[in-house]
Amino acid sequence: MKTKFLWLCLASCVLLLISFHAAHSQTPKTPAELRQLAAEYYSWRNQNFPVFSSDAGLHTWDNRLTDYSLSAVLDRRLHAKELLAKVQAMPTKDWNKEDRIDWLLFRAQLDGVVFFNRVFDFEQSDPQLYVNECSNGIFSLLKKEYDTPRNRALSATARLKQMPALVEQGKGNLIKPGRLYAQLAIDSARSIDSLFTDSLMSLAKDLSPAERNELVKSRDAALTSLHGFADWLERRLPGMVPFKPMGEENYNYILKNIYLLPLDAMQVEMLGQAELARYRALESLLPDPSLADPNPARSKNIPPDQDSFLKAYEIRQQEMVTFLKTNRLISLPDYIGPFYIRQLPEAFKPTSPGGFMNPPGVYDKDPSGFFFIPTYNPASKNFYIRAAIEDPRPILGHEGIPGHFLQLSIANHVPNEIRRQHGDGIFVEGWALYGEEMLMRTGLYPNNSAGQGQILRLSRYRAARIGVDVNLHTGKWTFDQAVNYFMEAGGLDREAATGEAAGAAASPTQKITYMVGKWQIMRLLGKYRDKQGTNFRLGQFHDDLVKNGSLPLSIVEWMLLDDSSSLDQALR
Repeated sequence: MKTKFLWLCLASCVLLLISFHAAHSQTPKTPAELRQLAAEYYSWRNQNFPVFSSDAGLHTWDNRLTDYSLSAVLDRRLHAKELLAKVQAMPTKDWNKEDRIDWLLFRAQLDGVVFFNRVFDFEQSDPQLYVNECSNGIFSLLKKEYDTPRNRALSATARLKQMPALVEQGKGNLIKPGRLYAQLAIDSARSIDSLFTDSLMSLAKDLSPAERNELVKSRDAALTSLHGFADWLERRLPGMVPFKPMGEENYNYILKNIYLLPLDAMQVEMLGQAELARYRALESLLPDPSLADPNPARSKNIPPDQDSFLKAYEIRQQEMVTFLKTNRLISLPDYIGPFYIRQLPEAFKPTSPGGFMNPPGVYDKDPSGFFFIPTYNPASKNFYIRAAIEDPRPILGHEGIPGHFLQLSIANHVPNEIRRQHGDGIFVEGWALYGEEMLMRTGLYPNNSAGQGQILRLSRYRAARIGVDVNLHTGKWTFDQAVNYFMEAGGLDREAATGEAAGAAASPTQKITYMVGKWQIMRLLGKYRDKQGTNFRLGQFHDDLVKNGSLPLSIVEWMLLDDSSSLDQALR
Protein backbone atom coordinates (compact mmCIF):
# COMPACT_ATOMS: atom_id res chain seq x y z
CA MET A 1 0.00 0.00 0.00
CA LYS A 2 2.88 2.35 0.82
CA THR A 3 4.37 1.93 -2.65
CA LYS A 4 1.00 2.47 -4.29
CA PHE A 5 0.48 5.67 -2.29
CA LEU A 6 3.93 6.93 -3.30
CA TRP A 7 3.14 6.26 -6.99
CA LEU A 8 -0.10 8.27 -6.65
CA CYS A 9 1.68 11.19 -4.95
CA LEU A 10 4.45 11.27 -7.53
CA ALA A 11 1.95 11.00 -10.36
CA SER A 12 0.07 14.02 -8.96
CA CYS A 13 3.32 15.99 -8.85
CA VAL A 14 4.00 15.04 -12.47
CA LEU A 15 0.59 16.37 -13.55
CA LEU A 16 1.29 19.68 -11.80
CA LEU A 17 4.70 19.89 -13.44
CA ILE A 18 3.17 19.17 -16.85
CA SER A 19 0.74 22.04 -16.43
CA PHE A 20 3.51 24.39 -15.30
CA HIS A 21 5.90 23.50 -18.10
CA ALA A 22 3.17 23.63 -20.74
CA ALA A 23 2.37 27.19 -19.72
CA HIS A 24 6.00 28.35 -19.70
CA SER A 25 7.63 26.49 -22.59
CA GLN A 26 8.18 28.04 -25.97
CA THR A 27 6.85 26.16 -29.00
CA PRO A 28 9.46 25.43 -31.69
CA LYS A 29 8.28 26.52 -35.14
CA THR A 30 10.74 25.53 -37.89
CA PRO A 31 11.93 22.28 -39.50
CA ALA A 32 15.43 23.04 -38.21
CA GLU A 33 14.10 23.26 -34.67
CA LEU A 34 12.25 19.96 -35.20
CA ARG A 35 15.46 18.21 -36.17
CA GLN A 36 17.31 19.76 -33.24
CA LEU A 37 14.62 18.48 -30.87
CA ALA A 38 14.92 15.02 -32.41
CA ALA A 39 18.72 14.94 -32.09
CA GLU A 40 18.50 15.99 -28.44
CA TYR A 41 15.82 13.39 -27.78
CA TYR A 42 17.86 10.52 -29.28
CA SER A 43 20.86 11.55 -27.17
CA TRP A 44 18.67 11.72 -24.03
CA ARG A 45 17.11 8.32 -24.80
CA ASN A 46 20.48 6.67 -25.37
CA GLN A 47 21.79 7.87 -22.00
CA ASN A 48 18.62 6.97 -20.12
CA PHE A 49 18.38 3.49 -21.62
CA PRO A 50 21.99 2.27 -21.63
CA VAL A 51 21.16 -1.38 -22.39
CA PHE A 52 19.18 -0.23 -25.44
CA SER A 53 22.25 1.80 -26.46
CA SER A 54 24.59 -1.17 -26.11
CA ASP A 55 22.21 -3.33 -28.12
CA ALA A 56 22.11 -0.67 -30.87
CA GLY A 57 25.91 -0.63 -31.11
CA LEU A 58 26.59 2.47 -28.98
CA HIS A 59 28.88 1.37 -26.16
CA THR A 60 29.32 4.61 -24.22
CA TRP A 61 27.33 3.39 -21.19
CA ASP A 62 28.12 -0.33 -21.19
CA ASN A 63 28.73 -0.25 -17.43
CA ARG A 64 25.19 0.89 -16.58
CA LEU A 65 21.66 -0.48 -16.34
CA THR A 66 18.50 1.59 -16.66
CA ASP A 67 17.41 3.36 -13.49
CA TYR A 68 13.93 2.10 -12.56
CA SER A 69 13.52 4.10 -9.37
CA LEU A 70 10.11 5.78 -9.15
CA SER A 71 11.55 9.26 -9.57
CA ALA A 72 13.56 8.26 -12.68
CA VAL A 73 10.58 6.50 -14.28
CA LEU A 74 8.27 9.46 -13.77
CA ASP A 75 10.91 11.95 -14.88
CA ARG A 76 11.35 10.05 -18.17
CA ARG A 77 7.60 9.94 -18.69
CA LEU A 78 7.27 13.66 -18.08
CA HIS A 79 10.09 14.44 -20.50
CA ALA A 80 8.53 12.37 -23.31
CA LYS A 81 5.08 13.84 -22.70
CA GLU A 82 6.32 17.44 -22.72
CA LEU A 83 8.33 16.87 -25.88
CA LEU A 84 5.35 15.30 -27.65
CA ALA A 85 3.22 18.31 -26.72
CA LYS A 86 5.84 20.64 -28.23
CA VAL A 87 6.01 18.66 -31.45
CA GLN A 88 2.22 18.40 -31.76
CA ALA A 89 1.92 22.19 -31.38
CA MET A 90 4.32 22.96 -34.23
CA PRO A 91 2.69 24.89 -37.12
CA THR A 92 3.44 22.48 -39.98
CA LYS A 93 0.56 23.25 -42.35
CA ASP A 94 2.74 25.24 -44.76
CA TRP A 95 5.85 23.05 -44.52
CA ASN A 96 7.07 21.25 -47.61
CA LYS A 97 6.48 17.54 -48.11
CA GLU A 98 9.88 16.32 -46.85
CA ASP A 99 9.75 18.40 -43.67
CA ARG A 100 6.19 17.36 -42.96
CA ILE A 101 7.17 13.69 -43.34
CA ASP A 102 9.90 14.16 -40.73
CA TRP A 103 7.41 15.84 -38.40
CA LEU A 104 4.89 13.01 -38.78
CA LEU A 105 7.56 10.39 -38.14
CA PHE A 106 9.02 12.05 -35.06
CA ARG A 107 5.55 12.70 -33.67
CA ALA A 108 4.67 9.01 -34.14
CA GLN A 109 7.90 7.95 -32.39
CA LEU A 110 7.09 10.08 -29.34
CA ASP A 111 3.42 9.15 -29.41
CA GLY A 112 4.39 5.49 -29.18
CA VAL A 113 6.51 6.10 -26.08
CA VAL A 114 3.82 8.18 -24.34
CA PHE A 115 1.03 5.77 -25.30
CA PHE A 116 2.76 2.65 -23.95
CA ASN A 117 3.74 4.49 -20.78
CA ARG A 118 0.11 5.53 -20.24
CA VAL A 119 -1.76 2.40 -21.30
CA PHE A 120 0.57 -0.49 -20.46
CA ASP A 121 2.62 1.02 -17.64
CA PHE A 122 5.15 -1.81 -17.99
CA GLU A 123 7.17 -0.76 -14.95
CA GLN A 124 4.17 -1.56 -12.74
CA SER A 125 2.62 -4.42 -14.70
CA ASP A 126 5.28 -6.47 -16.53
CA PRO A 127 8.00 -8.33 -14.59
CA GLN A 128 9.64 -9.25 -17.91
CA LEU A 129 10.92 -5.67 -18.09
CA TYR A 130 13.39 -6.31 -15.26
CA VAL A 131 14.46 -9.81 -16.30
CA ASN A 132 14.98 -8.63 -19.88
CA GLU A 133 17.05 -5.68 -18.68
CA CYS A 134 19.39 -8.13 -16.94
CA SER A 135 19.60 -10.69 -19.76
CA ASN A 136 19.98 -8.06 -22.49
CA GLY A 137 22.41 -6.14 -20.30
CA ILE A 138 24.82 -9.09 -20.59
CA PHE A 139 23.82 -10.36 -24.03
CA SER A 140 24.49 -6.93 -25.60
CA LEU A 141 28.10 -7.16 -24.39
CA LEU A 142 28.60 -10.69 -25.70
CA LYS A 143 27.09 -10.82 -29.15
CA LYS A 144 29.81 -8.84 -30.97
CA GLU A 145 33.53 -8.36 -30.48
CA TYR A 146 33.38 -4.56 -30.46
CA ASP A 147 36.11 -4.31 -27.77
CA THR A 148 38.62 -6.55 -26.00
CA PRO A 149 37.19 -9.43 -23.96
CA ARG A 150 38.67 -7.88 -20.82
CA ASN A 151 36.94 -4.52 -21.26
CA ARG A 152 33.63 -6.19 -22.05
CA ALA A 153 34.03 -8.43 -18.99
CA LEU A 154 34.66 -5.39 -16.79
CA SER A 155 31.50 -3.76 -18.15
CA ALA A 156 29.62 -6.97 -17.43
CA THR A 157 30.89 -6.95 -13.84
CA ALA A 158 29.66 -3.39 -13.41
CA ARG A 159 26.22 -4.31 -14.71
CA LEU A 160 26.02 -7.51 -12.67
CA LYS A 161 26.69 -5.52 -9.51
CA GLN A 162 23.64 -3.34 -10.25
CA MET A 163 21.24 -6.23 -10.87
CA PRO A 164 20.20 -7.00 -7.29
CA ALA A 165 19.23 -3.35 -6.77
CA LEU A 166 17.37 -3.32 -10.09
CA VAL A 167 15.42 -6.43 -9.07
CA GLU A 168 14.47 -4.71 -5.82
CA GLN A 169 13.30 -1.67 -7.82
CA GLY A 170 11.16 -4.05 -9.84
CA LYS A 171 9.61 -5.56 -6.73
CA GLY A 172 8.75 -2.10 -5.46
CA ASN A 173 7.29 -0.96 -8.78
CA LEU A 174 5.20 -4.04 -9.61
CA ILE A 175 1.94 -3.09 -7.91
CA LYS A 176 -0.27 -4.66 -10.62
CA PRO A 177 1.69 -7.47 -12.35
CA GLY A 178 -0.09 -9.60 -14.93
CA ARG A 179 -0.01 -13.36 -14.34
CA LEU A 180 0.93 -14.23 -17.91
CA TYR A 181 3.76 -11.68 -17.97
CA ALA A 182 4.92 -12.92 -14.56
CA GLN A 183 5.02 -16.55 -15.73
CA LEU A 184 7.09 -15.58 -18.77
CA ALA A 185 9.46 -13.63 -16.52
CA ILE A 186 9.75 -16.64 -14.18
CA ASP A 187 10.61 -18.93 -17.11
CA SER A 188 13.23 -16.49 -18.41
CA ALA A 189 14.80 -15.90 -14.99
CA ARG A 190 15.15 -19.63 -14.43
CA SER A 191 16.71 -20.13 -17.86
CA ILE A 192 19.28 -17.35 -17.60
CA ASP A 193 22.10 -19.32 -15.92
CA SER A 194 23.88 -20.52 -19.07
CA LEU A 195 24.04 -16.96 -20.42
CA PHE A 196 25.73 -15.77 -17.22
CA THR A 197 27.91 -18.79 -16.57
CA ASP A 198 28.93 -20.37 -19.89
CA SER A 199 28.61 -17.50 -22.39
CA LEU A 200 29.73 -14.65 -20.15
CA MET A 201 32.73 -16.48 -18.73
CA SER A 202 34.22 -16.77 -22.22
CA LEU A 203 35.24 -13.10 -21.76
CA ALA A 204 37.10 -13.69 -18.50
CA LYS A 205 40.36 -15.16 -19.85
CA ASP A 206 42.35 -11.89 -19.67
CA LEU A 207 41.10 -10.74 -16.27
CA SER A 208 43.42 -10.65 -13.32
CA PRO A 209 42.63 -13.13 -10.51
CA ALA A 210 41.07 -10.31 -8.47
CA GLU A 211 38.98 -9.10 -11.44
CA ARG A 212 37.82 -12.62 -12.19
CA ASN A 213 36.83 -13.18 -8.58
CA GLU A 214 34.86 -9.93 -8.66
CA LEU A 215 33.09 -11.01 -11.84
CA VAL A 216 32.18 -14.41 -10.37
CA LYS A 217 31.04 -12.88 -7.10
CA SER A 218 28.87 -10.32 -8.92
CA ARG A 219 27.51 -12.94 -11.31
CA ASP A 220 26.50 -15.28 -8.48
CA ALA A 221 24.81 -12.45 -6.60
CA ALA A 222 22.90 -11.43 -9.74
CA LEU A 223 21.75 -15.00 -10.36
CA THR A 224 20.67 -15.40 -6.74
CA SER A 225 18.70 -12.18 -7.05
CA LEU A 226 17.03 -13.23 -10.32
CA HIS A 227 16.16 -16.68 -9.00
CA GLY A 228 14.75 -15.02 -5.91
CA PHE A 229 12.72 -12.72 -8.14
CA ALA A 230 11.26 -15.77 -9.89
CA ASP A 231 10.35 -17.28 -6.51
CA TRP A 232 8.86 -13.96 -5.35
CA LEU A 233 6.70 -13.79 -8.47
CA GLU A 234 5.64 -17.42 -8.23
CA ARG A 235 4.34 -16.93 -4.69
CA ARG A 236 2.17 -14.07 -5.92
CA LEU A 237 0.84 -15.71 -9.08
CA PRO A 238 -2.55 -16.77 -7.61
CA GLY A 239 -3.47 -13.17 -6.79
CA MET A 240 -2.49 -11.71 -10.17
CA VAL A 241 -4.86 -10.73 -12.96
CA PRO A 242 -4.50 -13.43 -15.69
CA PHE A 243 -4.24 -11.02 -18.61
CA LYS A 244 -5.51 -7.49 -19.10
CA PRO A 245 -6.29 -6.52 -22.72
CA MET A 246 -5.84 -2.94 -23.87
CA GLY A 247 -9.29 -2.77 -25.52
CA GLU A 248 -10.35 -1.88 -29.05
CA GLU A 249 -10.13 1.90 -28.66
CA ASN A 250 -6.49 1.75 -27.59
CA TYR A 251 -5.71 -0.84 -30.26
CA ASN A 252 -7.08 1.50 -32.92
CA TYR A 253 -5.03 4.36 -31.47
CA ILE A 254 -1.82 2.41 -32.09
CA LEU A 255 -2.83 1.55 -35.65
CA LYS A 256 -3.70 5.12 -36.60
CA ASN A 257 -1.29 7.29 -34.61
CA ILE A 258 1.84 5.14 -34.27
CA TYR A 259 1.76 2.91 -37.35
CA LEU A 260 -0.03 5.54 -39.51
CA LEU A 261 -2.07 2.62 -40.85
CA PRO A 262 -5.25 3.27 -42.88
CA LEU A 263 -7.05 0.34 -41.18
CA ASP A 264 -8.78 -0.16 -37.83
CA ALA A 265 -8.76 -3.29 -35.65
CA MET A 266 -11.85 -4.80 -37.29
CA GLN A 267 -10.41 -4.30 -40.78
CA VAL A 268 -7.07 -5.77 -39.73
CA GLU A 269 -8.83 -8.81 -38.28
CA MET A 270 -10.79 -9.29 -41.52
CA LEU A 271 -7.56 -9.03 -43.51
CA GLY A 272 -6.16 -11.82 -41.33
CA GLN A 273 -9.19 -14.00 -42.00
CA ALA A 274 -8.98 -13.41 -45.76
CA GLU A 275 -5.26 -14.19 -45.95
CA LEU A 276 -5.63 -17.22 -43.69
CA ALA A 277 -8.33 -18.64 -45.94
CA ARG A 278 -6.20 -17.97 -49.02
CA TYR A 279 -3.02 -19.64 -47.79
CA ARG A 280 -4.84 -22.55 -46.20
CA ALA A 281 -6.46 -23.18 -49.59
CA LEU A 282 -3.17 -22.75 -51.49
CA GLU A 283 -1.64 -25.45 -49.29
CA SER A 284 -4.52 -27.73 -50.27
CA LEU A 285 -3.94 -27.02 -53.95
CA LEU A 286 -0.39 -28.37 -53.82
CA PRO A 287 -0.12 -31.73 -55.63
CA ASP A 288 1.26 -32.98 -52.30
CA PRO A 289 -0.30 -30.84 -49.50
CA SER A 290 1.86 -32.59 -46.87
CA LEU A 291 4.83 -30.55 -48.17
CA ALA A 292 3.48 -27.60 -46.20
CA ASP A 293 4.30 -29.42 -42.96
CA PRO A 294 8.13 -29.62 -42.71
CA ASN A 295 9.41 -33.17 -42.39
CA PRO A 296 13.14 -33.85 -41.80
CA ALA A 297 12.63 -37.44 -42.98
CA ARG A 298 12.31 -36.09 -46.54
CA SER A 299 15.74 -34.43 -46.32
CA LYS A 300 18.68 -36.11 -48.06
CA ASN A 301 21.11 -34.87 -45.42
CA ILE A 302 20.23 -34.61 -41.73
CA PRO A 303 23.05 -32.81 -39.85
CA PRO A 304 24.54 -35.03 -37.11
CA ASP A 305 25.10 -32.26 -34.55
CA GLN A 306 24.59 -28.59 -33.69
CA ASP A 307 27.75 -27.29 -35.40
CA SER A 308 26.99 -29.14 -38.63
CA PHE A 309 23.41 -27.89 -38.51
CA LEU A 310 24.43 -24.25 -38.11
CA LYS A 311 27.03 -24.46 -40.90
CA ALA A 312 24.63 -26.18 -43.30
CA TYR A 313 22.04 -23.52 -42.52
CA GLU A 314 24.46 -20.64 -43.08
CA ILE A 315 25.95 -21.87 -46.35
CA ARG A 316 22.59 -21.82 -48.16
CA GLN A 317 22.49 -18.01 -48.00
CA GLN A 318 25.00 -17.74 -50.86
CA GLU A 319 22.63 -19.61 -53.19
CA MET A 320 19.99 -16.98 -52.50
CA VAL A 321 22.40 -14.09 -53.04
CA THR A 322 23.40 -15.54 -56.40
CA PHE A 323 19.73 -15.91 -57.38
CA LEU A 324 18.97 -12.28 -56.43
CA LYS A 325 21.94 -10.96 -58.40
CA THR A 326 21.29 -13.12 -61.47
CA ASN A 327 17.68 -11.99 -61.66
CA ARG A 328 18.42 -8.35 -60.71
CA LEU A 329 15.83 -8.52 -57.94
CA ILE A 330 17.53 -6.07 -55.56
CA SER A 331 20.81 -4.19 -55.29
CA LEU A 332 23.23 -5.37 -52.60
CA PRO A 333 25.31 -2.43 -51.28
CA ASP A 334 29.04 -2.90 -50.73
CA TYR A 335 28.71 -2.20 -47.01
CA ILE A 336 26.60 -5.33 -46.33
CA GLY A 337 28.47 -7.50 -43.83
CA PRO A 338 28.39 -11.26 -43.12
CA PHE A 339 25.29 -13.01 -41.80
CA TYR A 340 25.65 -15.77 -39.21
CA ILE A 341 23.43 -18.51 -37.77
CA ARG A 342 23.86 -19.10 -34.03
CA GLN A 343 22.21 -21.04 -31.23
CA LEU A 344 19.42 -19.28 -29.33
CA PRO A 345 20.32 -18.53 -25.68
CA GLU A 346 18.04 -20.37 -23.26
CA ALA A 347 16.91 -17.15 -21.57
CA PHE A 348 15.14 -16.02 -24.75
CA LYS A 349 13.23 -19.23 -25.50
CA PRO A 350 9.96 -18.56 -23.58
CA THR A 351 8.83 -15.81 -25.98
CA SER A 352 11.02 -16.59 -29.03
CA PRO A 353 10.50 -20.31 -29.76
CA GLY A 354 11.59 -19.88 -33.36
CA GLY A 355 14.63 -17.78 -32.56
CA PHE A 356 15.11 -14.17 -33.54
CA MET A 357 17.08 -11.92 -35.82
CA ASN A 358 19.80 -9.64 -34.44
CA PRO A 359 20.67 -7.13 -37.17
CA PRO A 360 23.43 -4.52 -37.07
CA GLY A 361 22.38 -1.76 -34.67
CA VAL A 362 21.71 1.77 -35.83
CA TYR A 363 25.02 2.86 -34.21
CA ASP A 364 26.93 -0.34 -34.99
CA LYS A 365 30.38 -0.16 -36.56
CA ASP A 366 30.28 -3.91 -37.13
CA PRO A 367 28.09 -4.66 -40.20
CA SER A 368 27.51 -8.34 -39.36
CA GLY A 369 24.18 -9.82 -38.27
CA PHE A 370 22.92 -13.00 -36.62
CA PHE A 371 19.90 -15.25 -36.65
CA PHE A 372 19.46 -17.21 -33.44
CA ILE A 373 17.91 -20.64 -34.02
CA PRO A 374 16.67 -22.99 -31.25
CA THR A 375 18.92 -25.79 -29.97
CA TYR A 376 19.32 -28.43 -32.65
CA ASN A 377 17.58 -31.76 -32.24
CA PRO A 378 16.87 -33.88 -35.34
CA ALA A 379 13.86 -35.43 -33.57
CA SER A 380 12.42 -32.04 -32.54
CA LYS A 381 8.75 -31.32 -33.15
CA ASN A 382 9.49 -27.58 -33.30
CA PHE A 383 8.32 -26.15 -36.62
CA TYR A 384 11.42 -24.00 -37.13
CA ILE A 385 13.87 -26.85 -36.51
CA ARG A 386 11.98 -29.19 -38.84
CA ALA A 387 11.79 -26.51 -41.51
CA ALA A 388 15.47 -25.67 -41.24
CA ILE A 389 16.51 -29.31 -41.64
CA GLU A 390 14.37 -29.88 -44.71
CA ASP A 391 15.04 -26.55 -46.45
CA PRO A 392 16.39 -23.53 -44.51
CA ARG A 393 16.07 -21.09 -47.44
CA PRO A 394 12.54 -19.79 -46.73
CA ILE A 395 13.48 -18.76 -43.20
CA LEU A 396 16.87 -17.49 -44.42
CA GLY A 397 15.11 -15.33 -46.98
CA HIS A 398 13.06 -13.79 -44.19
CA GLU A 399 15.85 -13.29 -41.66
CA GLY A 400 18.88 -12.73 -43.88
CA ILE A 401 19.05 -11.63 -47.52
CA PRO A 402 16.81 -10.19 -48.94
CA GLY A 403 14.94 -9.98 -45.60
CA HIS A 404 15.71 -8.32 -42.29
CA PHE A 405 19.49 -8.32 -42.44
CA LEU A 406 19.65 -6.63 -45.84
CA GLN A 407 16.75 -4.22 -45.27
CA LEU A 408 17.87 -3.08 -41.84
CA SER A 409 21.49 -2.73 -42.97
CA ILE A 410 20.28 -0.36 -45.69
CA ALA A 411 18.03 1.49 -43.22
CA ASN A 412 21.05 2.10 -40.97
CA HIS A 413 22.68 4.08 -43.79
CA VAL A 414 19.80 6.50 -44.41
CA PRO A 415 21.36 9.98 -43.90
CA ASN A 416 18.21 11.59 -42.44
CA GLU A 417 18.44 11.01 -38.67
CA ILE A 418 14.70 10.95 -37.95
CA ARG A 419 14.13 8.41 -40.73
CA ARG A 420 17.15 6.33 -39.74
CA GLN A 421 15.83 6.12 -36.18
CA HIS A 422 12.33 5.11 -37.25
CA GLY A 423 11.67 1.38 -36.88
CA ASP A 424 8.19 0.74 -38.23
CA GLY A 425 7.52 -2.93 -37.50
CA ILE A 426 4.87 -3.24 -40.20
CA PHE A 427 7.42 -2.24 -42.84
CA VAL A 428 10.22 -4.37 -41.36
CA GLU A 429 8.21 -7.59 -40.98
CA GLY A 430 6.08 -6.92 -44.05
CA TRP A 431 9.18 -6.68 -46.24
CA ALA A 432 10.62 -9.93 -44.87
CA LEU A 433 7.36 -11.82 -45.37
CA TYR A 434 6.82 -10.32 -48.82
CA GLY A 435 10.35 -11.44 -49.73
CA GLU A 436 9.52 -15.07 -48.92
CA GLU A 437 6.74 -15.22 -51.50
CA MET A 438 8.56 -12.97 -53.96
CA LEU A 439 11.41 -15.50 -54.12
CA MET A 440 8.91 -18.31 -54.70
CA ARG A 441 7.06 -16.40 -57.44
CA THR A 442 10.30 -15.51 -59.22
CA GLY A 443 11.44 -19.13 -59.41
CA LEU A 444 13.75 -19.94 -56.50
CA TYR A 445 11.62 -22.89 -55.36
CA PRO A 446 10.30 -25.50 -57.83
CA ASN A 447 6.59 -26.27 -57.93
CA ASN A 448 5.48 -28.91 -55.44
CA SER A 449 8.71 -28.63 -53.46
CA ALA A 450 9.35 -28.48 -49.73
CA GLY A 451 10.42 -24.84 -50.15
CA GLN A 452 7.15 -23.91 -51.84
CA GLY A 453 5.13 -25.77 -49.23
CA GLN A 454 7.00 -24.04 -46.43
CA ILE A 455 6.36 -20.59 -47.94
CA LEU A 456 2.62 -21.27 -47.92
CA ARG A 457 2.65 -22.59 -44.35
CA LEU A 458 4.70 -19.62 -43.13
CA SER A 459 2.20 -17.20 -44.69
CA ARG A 460 -0.67 -19.22 -43.28
CA TYR A 461 0.48 -18.98 -39.70
CA ARG A 462 1.49 -15.30 -40.10
CA ALA A 463 -2.13 -14.72 -41.12
CA ALA A 464 -3.26 -16.66 -38.04
CA ARG A 465 -1.14 -14.31 -35.94
CA ILE A 466 -3.46 -11.45 -36.83
CA GLY A 467 -6.52 -13.13 -35.36
CA VAL A 468 -4.62 -13.96 -32.18
CA ASP A 469 -3.15 -10.48 -31.70
CA VAL A 470 -6.33 -8.51 -32.38
CA ASN A 471 -8.66 -10.77 -30.41
CA LEU A 472 -6.25 -11.22 -27.49
CA HIS A 473 -5.55 -7.52 -27.00
CA THR A 474 -9.09 -6.31 -27.63
CA GLY A 475 -10.32 -8.75 -24.97
CA LYS A 476 -12.28 -11.15 -27.15
CA TRP A 477 -10.06 -14.23 -26.61
CA THR A 478 -8.29 -15.91 -23.72
CA PHE A 479 -4.68 -17.09 -23.91
CA ASP A 480 -5.79 -20.72 -24.30
CA GLN A 481 -8.02 -19.76 -27.21
CA ALA A 482 -5.01 -18.07 -28.83
CA VAL A 483 -2.88 -21.23 -28.49
CA ASN A 484 -5.61 -23.43 -29.92
CA TYR A 485 -6.14 -21.05 -32.85
CA PHE A 486 -2.45 -21.20 -33.75
CA MET A 487 -2.65 -24.98 -33.75
CA GLU A 488 -5.92 -25.40 -35.63
CA ALA A 489 -5.86 -22.45 -38.02
CA GLY A 490 -2.13 -21.82 -38.27
CA GLY A 491 -1.04 -25.47 -38.49
CA LEU A 492 1.57 -25.20 -35.72
CA ASP A 493 2.59 -27.79 -33.14
CA ARG A 494 1.71 -27.07 -29.48
CA GLU A 495 5.24 -25.97 -28.53
CA ALA A 496 5.44 -23.42 -31.32
CA ALA A 497 1.80 -22.35 -30.83
CA THR A 498 2.30 -21.70 -27.10
CA GLY A 499 5.44 -19.68 -27.75
CA GLU A 500 3.70 -17.72 -30.50
CA ALA A 501 0.77 -16.90 -28.21
CA ALA A 502 3.16 -15.87 -25.45
CA GLY A 503 4.99 -13.61 -27.87
CA ALA A 504 1.69 -12.05 -28.98
CA ALA A 505 0.71 -11.34 -25.37
CA ALA A 506 4.14 -9.93 -24.48
CA SER A 507 4.45 -7.63 -27.55
CA PRO A 508 1.08 -6.03 -28.37
CA THR A 509 0.43 -5.55 -32.15
CA GLN A 510 3.77 -7.12 -33.14
CA LYS A 511 2.10 -10.20 -34.59
CA ILE A 512 -0.05 -8.23 -37.04
CA THR A 513 2.96 -6.58 -38.62
CA TYR A 514 3.92 -9.45 -40.95
CA MET A 515 0.79 -9.95 -42.98
CA VAL A 516 -0.45 -6.36 -42.77
CA GLY A 517 2.91 -5.12 -44.05
CA LYS A 518 3.01 -7.71 -46.81
CA TRP A 519 -0.50 -6.70 -47.91
CA GLN A 520 0.50 -3.01 -48.00
CA ILE A 521 3.64 -3.80 -50.03
CA MET A 522 1.68 -5.94 -52.52
CA ARG A 523 -0.86 -3.13 -52.87
CA LEU A 524 1.92 -0.60 -53.41
CA LEU A 525 3.65 -2.88 -55.94
CA GLY A 526 0.55 -2.95 -58.15
CA LYS A 527 0.12 0.82 -58.04
CA TYR A 528 3.85 1.34 -58.68
CA ARG A 529 3.76 -0.94 -61.73
CA ASP A 530 0.74 0.86 -63.16
CA LYS A 531 2.51 4.20 -62.79
CA GLN A 532 5.78 2.95 -64.34
CA GLY A 533 4.11 1.23 -67.29
CA THR A 534 6.64 -0.22 -69.74
CA ASN A 535 9.49 1.16 -67.61
CA PHE A 536 8.58 -1.11 -64.70
CA ARG A 537 11.26 -3.42 -63.30
CA LEU A 538 10.69 -5.45 -60.15
CA GLY A 539 14.24 -4.95 -58.87
CA GLN A 540 13.88 -1.19 -59.18
CA PHE A 541 10.69 -1.30 -57.12
CA HIS A 542 12.54 -3.18 -54.38
CA ASP A 543 15.42 -0.69 -54.41
CA ASP A 544 13.01 2.26 -54.25
CA LEU A 545 11.02 0.60 -51.48
CA VAL A 546 13.87 -0.09 -49.05
CA LYS A 547 16.13 2.93 -49.66
CA ASN A 548 14.24 5.27 -47.31
CA GLY A 549 14.45 3.19 -44.14
CA SER A 550 11.83 1.42 -42.05
CA LEU A 551 8.98 3.90 -42.51
CA PRO A 552 5.18 3.48 -42.39
CA LEU A 553 4.04 2.28 -45.79
CA SER A 554 1.47 5.07 -46.03
CA ILE A 555 4.45 7.46 -45.90
CA VAL A 556 6.38 5.38 -48.44
CA GLU A 557 3.39 5.47 -50.80
CA TRP A 558 3.36 9.26 -50.56
CA MET A 559 7.11 9.38 -51.27
CA LEU A 560 7.15 6.95 -54.22
CA LEU A 561 3.84 7.75 -55.91
CA ASP A 562 3.07 11.24 -54.61
CA ASP A 563 -0.18 9.70 -53.35
CA SER A 564 -1.13 10.63 -49.79
CA SER A 565 -4.56 8.98 -49.78
CA SER A 566 -3.53 6.12 -47.44
CA LEU A 567 -1.84 8.55 -45.08
CA ASP A 568 -4.83 10.90 -45.16
CA GLN A 569 -7.09 7.99 -44.25
CA ALA A 570 -4.85 7.04 -41.34
CA LEU A 571 -4.73 10.61 -40.02
CA ARG A 572 -8.50 11.17 -40.15
